[in-house]
Amino acid sequence: MRILAITCHPDDLEIAAGGTIAKYAQRGDDVILCHLANGNLGHVIIEPDELGKIRTKEAEEGGKLLGAKEVINLDIGDLFVSSYDEDLARRICEVVRYAKPDAIITHDDKDYMRDHVETGKAVFNASFSTSVVHYVTESPAFGGNDCPIYYMDNLGGVNFLPTEYVDISDTIELKIQALQCHESQIKWMLEHDHIDFCDFVRTCSKFRGYQCGVAYAEGFRMCMTWPRIPTKRLLP
Repeated sequence: MRILAITCHPDDLEIAAGGTIAKYAQRGDDVILCHLANGNLGHVIIEPDELGKIRTKEAEEGGKLLGAKEVINLDIGDLFVSSYDEDLARRICEVVRYAKPDAIITHDDKDYMRDHVETGKAVFNASFSTSVVHYVTESPAFGGNDCPIYYMDNLGGVNFLPTEYVDISDTIELKIQALQCHESQIKWMLEHDHIDFCDFVRTCSKFRGYQCGVAYAEGFRMCMTWPRIPTKRLLP
């Protein structure tokens, strides 16, 4: 299978779906990760230009650890992700055409911040455009408008009811190790906000595990729109 995960910030994927991505990679699936924003505003002391470069490198390291084939950065500034941005829509469409995924993972529309919500909307819209022949990008059109989309959990699981779970008991440590690659965020949150974010993410995964009867799990909600509903399970 070919899996494409399009998230907003460099660490969003590890937080909500890192264990699932690792399972895909371990069973031999081709996994491409893409983050729209560069995370340049996620610090108070480190200046945006420098932070964007740091976080891009951290995302590459985290993706490599999870087994991703490639990590793509669209380099949008934080707070500037918009589903109404036509240039961004075309760039996302190109990513989908390039990856030709069997399934897409992205943000839910009930997430906690605008950039996340707009990312989910932009991915839904752009993935439909992949089949439109006269919507020109570098890669040719293909019938990707029926590609299943799985919305990943919100931060803290607030107001998110999974319809499917992935048992990540065997990849939870790899998920945490990949999250630790994002040192600029983990260290800052511990020092500034007094939040042990790795413990936070582990606890959320354990909570989802309790819900489905395993040690650790990640929750997803399938995009229930025609014609994106598959007849077989695509999550690992």
